[in-house]
Amino acid sequence: MTVSRPSPAAIGSAAEHYGMTLSTADREEFAGLVDGALGSYDVVDDLYADIAPTAPDREHRTPSATENPLGAWYVTTSITSAEAADDRLAGRRVAIKDNVAVAGVPMMNGSRTLEGFVPTRDATVVTRLLAAGAEIAGKSVCEDLCFSGSSFTSASGPVRNPWDPSREAGGSSSGSGALVALGEVDMAIGGDQGGSIRIPASFCGVVGHKPTFGLVPYTGAFPIERTIDHVGPIARTVADAALMLSVIAGTDGNDPRQPDETPAVDYTHGLDNGVTGLRIGIVTEGFGHESSQPEVDSAVRAAALRFTEAGAEVGEVSIPWHRHAFHVWNVIATDGAAYQMLDGNGYGLNAGGLYDPEQMAYFSERRRTHADELSETVKLVALCGHHGTTTLGSAAYGKARNLVPTARAAYDTALESYDVLVMPTLPYTASELPEPGIDRATYLTKALGMVVNAAPLDVTGHPALSVPAGLIDGLPVGMMIVGKHFDDATVLRVGHAFEQLVGGFPTPDAARDRVALA
Repeated sequence: MTVSRPSPAAIGSAAEHYGMTLSTADREEFAGLVDGALGSYDVVDDLYADIAPTAPDREHRTPSATENPLGAWYVTTSITSAEAADDRLAGRRVAIKDNVAVAGVPMMNGSRTLEGFVPTRDATVVTRLLAAGAEIAGKSVCEDLCFSGSSFTSASGPVRNPWDPSREAGGSSSGSGALVALGEVDMAIGGDQGGSIRIPASFCGVVGHKPTFGLVPYTGAFPIERTIDHVGPIARTVADAALMLSVIAGTDGNDPRQPDETPAVDYTHGLDNGVTGLRIGIVTEGFGHESSQPEVDSAVRAAALRFTEAGAEVGEVSIPWHRHAFHVWNVIATDGAAYQMLDGNGYGLNAGGLYDPEQMAYFSERRRTHADELSETVKLVALCGHHGTTTLGSAAYGKARNLVPTARAAYDTALESYDVLVMPTLPYTASELPEPGIDRATYLTKALGMVVNAAPLDVTGHPALSVPAGLIDGLPVGMMIVGKHFDDATVLRVGHAFEQLVGGFPTPDAARDRVALA
């Protein structure tokens, strides 16, 4: 197959992009030279065609509004494997966040820029879930290109909170959190670059675990920024989150985010060992943000102190870098996403691993033709990140990356004295969904204003679990438990111990009635 060739005018535009000055003759000559160089691209195209997979024939359907009252499903399916290797998840229904590929099933990633794309490969986590006997029940709605902590930016419409349908479910794994809370599925896959597993878990009153960076392969999920991409479980109980993590964790050989080898761990083992003798540090800087509800701070402090009832030692620890780390994350997420997700058509370049070239080509065309339909959050990232990577020469990104070891060390130092750290997952409970046509500044605050505690752990890579810590005015509050790198087992053990202390987590029992009346 012959790839497209640039005209002399296109050569001129490319030259201007790099600050070159070419005469008309130069442009014509380079067009011929580039034509010759692109011969290798033709060969690669032909070679790849010999190995490119084809999408399997899998049934899917778009649920009706009656069947989808929270707006949480993108499409529904019933996919199982006749060749499951084990039965750890037999009979369990799982929702897959719609930035994660399920072969043969349409994928939107919450955005008109990917709408209509059908992957040809399952993401690694999907392959592993099916191999463990799970049923893939469908694709859950996520926010536009996953860049929102609220649940009103998806092009398919808002996702509503099952505790109160007038309120946000949290994002960007909005549908996953809502479906688990409502009991539509047993568990769900979420993705997390700035809190997007833990935010909907907190707002919807379920369990959400962001694994240690690199523990779970990101292969087959639509990337935002390679150094902060995480994928992990959302479930009703810590035990279910631990079980799901046991299934999906481990090196797959296709993800450059992962170390060469991660040990196979049964994260359900030792869950019941309790917290006697463990040291739990309440992070001072996780409380009292400008946006914090005092009731949320009080609820999480009270929840943390309950660990003393089970024999743990609870103390206060100050990590000033927790407030700084948010700004480090903000630069990396903004410049990195503009460079990789947008200009790099999702995957970017200069890294090993398994790419999805069909998705890259599809998104490359549609992100230009549908750019005006992007959410305001993505537009902000595009414009600010372009300034950072061009006018500022990506220097701010380089400085932020060089500060990551300092930020990581600040938490590591605290974790030398404590086994885990705790703080509010989010500074406030779920707020009301905005009306259409709100001003841009309000839109952005509503979409991004809750990430101050969650986002720093994406840039440092520490495991972080959100568990329900109680209710305020009928709305869930989340407590975040943070641990040492690759010590996800202790984080889950502490979360499970808290679940036992409080006698299990509340569920929105009357949610179906409230949804029906909304």
